[in-house]
Amino acid sequence: MSHLGRITAILGPTNTGKTHLAIERMLGHRTGVIGLPLRLLAREVYDKIVAARGPSVVALVTGEERIVPPRAQYWVCTVEAMPEGMGCDFLAVDEIQLCADPERGHVFTDRLLRARGLHETMFMGADTMRGTIAALVPGVQFERRERMSTLSYSGSRKISRMQPRSAIVGFSVDNVYAIAELLRRQKGGAAVVMGALSPRTRNAQVDLYQNGDVDFLVATDAIGMGLNLDIDHVAFASTSKFDGRRMRDLMPNELAQIAGRAGRGMSHGTFGVTGEARPLDEDVAEAIMDHRFAPLKKINWRNPNLSFGSVAALIHTLEEPPQDERLLKAREADDLLALKSLSRDAEIMARASDPKSVRLLWDVCRIPDFRGISHSEHTSLLEGIFNHLHERGRVPNDWFARQVKRIDRSDGNIDTLSKRLSYIRTWTYVAQRNGWIDEENHWREETRAVEDRLSDALHAKLTEKFVDRRTSVLLRRLKQKEALLAEVNDKGEVTIEGEFVGRLDGFRFQADKSADGAEAKTLRQASLAALAPQFHLRADRFYNAPDTEIDFTEQGGLMWGEHAVGKLVAGADPFKPTVSVFVDDEAGPEVAQKVERRLQHFIDRKIAALFEPLLNLSRDEELTGLARGFAFRMVEALGVIPRGDVAAEVKDLDQDARGALRKHGIRFGQFTIFMPLLLKPAPTRLRLVLWALYNKLDVFPEAPPAGLVTVPAVEKAPGYYAMAGYRAAGERAIRIDMLERLADMLRTEDSRGGFEANPDMLSITGMTLEQFADLMQGLGYKAEKGEREKVKVAPAETADAAASASEASTDDSEAAPADTEAAATDTGATEPEAAAPAEAAESAADETAPEADETAPEVEVFYTFTWGGRANRQNNRRAPQGGRRDGAPGQGKPGGKPRGKPGAKGKGKPRQDGAKKFSARPPKKEKAIDPDNPFAAALMGLKTK
Repeated sequence: MSHLGRITAILGPTNTGKTHLAIERMLGHRTGVIGLPLRLLAREVYDKIVAARGPSVVALVTGEERIVPPRAQYWVCTVEAMPEGMGCDFLAVDEIQLCADPERGHVFTDRLLRARGLHETMFMGADTMRGTIAALVPGVQFERRERMSTLSYSGSRKISRMQPRSAIVGFSVDNVYAIAELLRRQKGGAAVVMGALSPRTRNAQVDLYQNGDVDFLVATDAIGMGLNLDIDHVAFASTSKFDGRRMRDLMPNELAQIAGRAGRGMSHGTFGVTGEARPLDEDVAEAIMDHRFAPLKKINWRNPNLSFGSVAALIHTLEEPPQDERLLKAREADDLLALKSLSRDAEIMARASDPKSVRLLWDVCRIPDFRGISHSEHTSLLEGIFNHLHERGRVPNDWFARQVKRIDRSDGNIDTLSKRLSYIRTWTYVAQRNGWIDEENHWREETRAVEDRLSDALHAKLTEKFVDRRTSVLLRRLKQKEALLAEVNDKGEVTIEGEFVGRLDGFRFQADKSADGAEAKTLRQASLAALAPQFHLRADRFYNAPDTEIDFTEQGGLMWGEHAVGKLVAGADPFKPTVSVFVDDEAGPEVAQKVERRLQHFIDRKIAALFEPLLNLSRDEELTGLARGFAFRMVEALGVIPRGDVAAEVKDLDQDARGALRKHGIRFGQFTIFMPLLLKPAPTRLRLVLWALYNKLDVFPEAPPAGLVTVPAVEKAPGYYAMAGYRAAGERAIRIDMLERLADMLRTEDSRGGFEANPDMLSITGMTLEQFADLMQGLGYKAEKGEREKVKVAPAETADAAASASEASTDDSEAAPADTEAAATDTGATEPEAAAPAEAAESAADETAPEADETAPEVEVFYTFTWGGRANRQNNRRAPQGGRRDGAPGQGKPGGKPRGKPGAKGKGKPRQDGAKKFSARPPKKEKAIDPDNPFAAALMGLKTK
């Protein structure tokens, strides 16, 4: 235990600057060696010294990494890798209290007893080592350093309430990952630091924390060994750990070593517990705060004077007990266990028959078990390496290359990458041994490159899984009160600082649905703050947008393109609705007012344009008396009134009043009084919305498809069909303008004696004979069904009938040809039933063609219609409609007789143009005559001629 030069023990709690002092002292000498407890810390100190003196004079030596420039002056090593016998001017060992560690303590004890610098030796560690160092190291000088900041106990705290810049400490990989996942969901993420990580991965994770990308760090007890981070609070998720043999509670000094990471420099720190960890006992907490711990009376020791005469002699010297009472024989380490296992192999014993071979075997056994699979697996690997080295003097390149290539893959999850990283550490260690492999420099670079690739992949996976970069970025910017820049693309997708945060639907922000809980709250808070300028820009664009970009829905919504920006609200008058805007409160009142003004302008202009005839009627000051009163009724009814509702008022109107009203486009129909211009699709759609809004309906009914003559009469709100421009009759509802044309045809028929439907009646309704009979019953007629022998039609007559039917099919209905087809489809008729009368005539001609084997006359079905009166209409099944039914239609000339009677088979002269069963639709119309055309009557006259 002799020594050279000055020996100093710098003792004290964490955050006293001991390591920093040692670096300064080493750089004050020409040469120096410093031993550190972790590869991670060694790399950190190496980087600091390189920054101060340059890479050409600084060496880094660890079990898996070796950077030794030719003119190296300062050596930064792990304690196990410290070179012996260098004769350096300065030598230091950090965390010397690890002499008491069950697994590695014997290595630190050996350095304490035997490692010396020529001019100065320094040991840094906890004050608990004072007595032991004083007893074992003669002439040592002690220097006590006090903590630069205070450390206080804050008790238990939930992870969800954890303050920023906190480190949560767990003692198993599963525990660390579980905590990190919880922090990602609640706090935006966490960096992960474990001793098993490569320096590259660890540094990348630490940078996430130090740069502020995340505010939380989840770590094992690796952070207790000199890693200097900006931590304000340390929380223990557990106070027990597995020490390689058993689970045990951490000692107060071990807890203090980790808790001391809080409050670096002059910043005060706190520590506590979280999760399932029980609160610390009061005396333990006080001991940590006051830095008062029981002194270490015994430290682990293993005989450094080894005999390599034989394997048995080597094992014997390794198991030799210490002679000093302060030294405790170390428990069997992994290297000794491996040596004993290999000594039971006959081939190994045969090879290890001389001191050189025994020394080689011991060097192989000292390869750390980085993989941690099992003792037998590790022993088998060591056996293979030893056999190669003993037989060939080198590990074969091809065998070594296969081992490395098998690991060189960066795919897989965190566990897979972590295992590969631990595997490559074994081969990195082998490559670092001098003389074990050909092309040493190549394989050192290759294994290092593989480790770097795996490290980068692992860092990426850790970040992907445990860091919500979007939330962490937003939280950091909000905390620092920095301006956030939001961008909105043409799809409404909002990105802030390059991260997708949600969508802007009109003037309402919808946060990303994948976020929940605290993450969603943070997203919305940050996004709305960043979107403030966007709201104003969008409001200006909207205010200047043309009316063609804005529309209303059939449920009263107001749309700007694909975005819902408001809804209609009932006003005091059906034609004066107000608007309610969909604008986030955070957009501000100025934006909301601008959107509201623009929507109100839109709906006011839309009503003024589509209901111009009706509004002109309401403003006509020349209307007086009954005419003015009737005009008020029309405006109140939105331009459509069933005649039965105002029969008395209509009867009281004289011809002058009617003429004045007709000038405004009012048509006094037999069933309905209406304005034809207001039956077009656009006014009808808006009228239904205004009517439903004013009547406070829960669900707004939709307008029937444009162009259909009839639609199924289903249960609707009272008044719906009149507002839609239809009248319910039987199982279907017919458009009121087409119903009036049908009424005009019915006036020429003998409704008392009875009549049959002609092709024109079926054509304008687009119905089959059976459907037409149901319609007529809904209008108040009686329909008597009969059968008779079908009349044979001559070919010439058939052609005349087809031409007549084709001419009759060309009417002046508003419905386009495509709409007529839609009507036929909507009635449920099959294609033959929906064909044109001309096709029906041709079909009839085909049916009447003589057949050689005809044995019975063909029979056709016909209906005879007679007026049944009001009672008959009320008894017929119909869909509910607002208001009363209209009165009986006008009668034809009296004295007429029914042209067909039930059961009149073969009696009298057959009528060639009598009632027929038309089971097909009219042909497609070439061009319909618009009934609103002032020349419509003349055109119809020409067509008739």
